Amino acid sequence: MSISKSALPLTHAKRSQLLIINTQEKLARAMPKPDLELMIANITRLSQAASLLDVPIILSEHYGKGLGKTLPEIAQHLPPHTKAKDKVTFSCCTAPGFEEELGLHDDRKQTIIVGLESHICVLQTASGLQQWGYQVFVVEDAISSRNPLHRNNALSRMRQGGVQVTNCESVIFEWMGDASHPNFKEVSQLIR
Repeated sequence: MSISKSALPLTHAKRSQLLIINTQEKLARAMPKPDLELMIANITRLSQAASLLDVPIILSEHYGKGLGKTLPEIAQHLPPHTKAKDKVTFSCCTAPGFEEELGLHDDRKQTIIVGLESHICVLQTASGLQQWGYQVFVVEDAISSRNPLHRNNALSRMRQGGVQVTNCESVIFEWMGDASHPNFKEVSQLIR
């Protein structure tokens, strides 16, 4: 099945990978509290849905020695085999080993991005993934920046650049496709 450029792209569980970028303790403390709480709640929902729907999860941390580990509120909902890839580059695409990890699921050309910070690592990674030929979706209610103006600017730039800006519930329901999905009841409970 090919993707039409004129059709509104939707996410598909069998073609998706969830990429969680830099949701680390020290970095998270600098985010506006309401944005941070919403981001954590939605990344948790997406992680749990991804696990139930067999969507691979990739986790990155930026300079873990200085910024700490992934927030425990998020880490506790990740599959046990999920290991964070430490990086010092802003784009995950320029971090050693990232391309290989992404390629472990070569048939999954949709990347769903969540995390920190919108205008730096999220934006640069989205751009890099597009250059590699991936269809990129950024979940706007699961990203944040220290300054809300920077987040808004990043979303605007990504939209103009062809990145699909979406939200947590849209991704979850697109992954299921319809109410007859065998995991519908369990997954839909995540957003109630």
